[in-house]
Amino acid sequence: MRLVNIAYVGEGEVLARPLVSPNGKVLLQAGVKLTRNYIDKLSRLGFDTMFIEDDTFQDVEIYSAVSLKTREAAYASLENLSKNLNEAQPHTVNLGEVKKAVQNIIADLLYSKDMLGNVMEIQGYDDYTFHHSVNTTIIALIMGISMGWHNGKLLELGMGVLMHDVGKIKIPSEILNKRGPLTPEEFAEIKKHAEYGFEILRKNHDINLLSAHIALQHQERWDGSGYPRGLKGNQIHEYGRLAAVADVYEALTSKRVYRNALQPYEAYEYVIANSDTLFEPKVVQNTFSKCITPYPTGTGVRLTNGLRGNVVKQNSTFPTRPYVRMTHEGEIRLIAPIDYNLAEHPSLMIVGIENK
Repeated sequence: MRLVNIAYVGEGEVLARPLVSPNGKVLLQAGVKLTRNYIDKLSRLGFDTMFIEDDTFQDVEIYSAVSLKTREAAYASLENLSKNLNEAQPHTVNLGEVKKAVQNIIADLLYSKDMLGNVMEIQGYDDYTFHHSVNTTIIALIMGISMGWHNGKLLELGMGVLMHDVGKIKIPSEILNKRGPLTPEEFAEIKKHAEYGFEILRKNHDINLLSAHIALQHQERWDGSGYPRGLKGNQIHEYGRLAAVADVYEALTSKRVYRNALQPYEAYEYVIANSDTLFEPKVVQNTFSKCITPYPTGTGVRLTNGLRGNVVKQNSTFPTRPYVRMTHEGEIRLIAPIDYNLAEHPSLMIVGIENK
């Protein structure tokens, strides 16, 4: 299978991986033959890319780091939490469902065949805080696992990150869902979600206070430029420092109605470039850069030698130098594909993304 931009998907091609709505429901299952009606509808829903079956890449396996069943349960837990918080006092809300969702995510990641290959599912327009929260939790937990954290610490991290935006339930919907630029007053209100979230969570006996601090600190920045308290460096708890990286990376790579998503490598480079300013250097250099791949498996790439093809496998030692299979020179198909381990070809560089 390979990743293809929807503009290049033809009628009769076969979907290789399910397409999922922002609330975790499967829209189309793998194996579906795509009709023009399906393609047009998916385009209207905001899907830019999808995985397509291709005999040239039939040996390429792309594993979900977290199963669709686990994702759907996590979305449901947040939806129920939001509903319950609107109907009851925060300290009376049972967080057992959220805890179970985090435990399932951790279990999926620990038993995953390939955490590097493809962290997030393809999505269309995302108007849901839930989608962002689940993806951010997965990224944060991958980083926590790579740091060797034990299950108890992972659970504390995951609980806090999954609910890091819970304070947004107190922000007026007309501000949260505004498509145009925010006024200074509206942005000031949005920024209050960190404190609102902390106040909600700290009153609940089902969550550790350190986990609650993730809601308070995920917008703090290493250089002190964040909010709500302008904390700097080690004044920010390690959970908050890690959550900040995961939160920004996920936000940059997610499509919104008012803007397109960045390519994973662009978001990756943004995080790397802001090490020691916005983000803790140790988290970025020792963890993020080694467990988040800039070129997910299946991505179409163009090399400095003019060949283009797709990423077929990750290189765990060098995440920026994956294994690739070249199938075209420009628009001309090669007689036979050429495979490269880019770690062994230092003169070859990926110079563009072409999901054709």
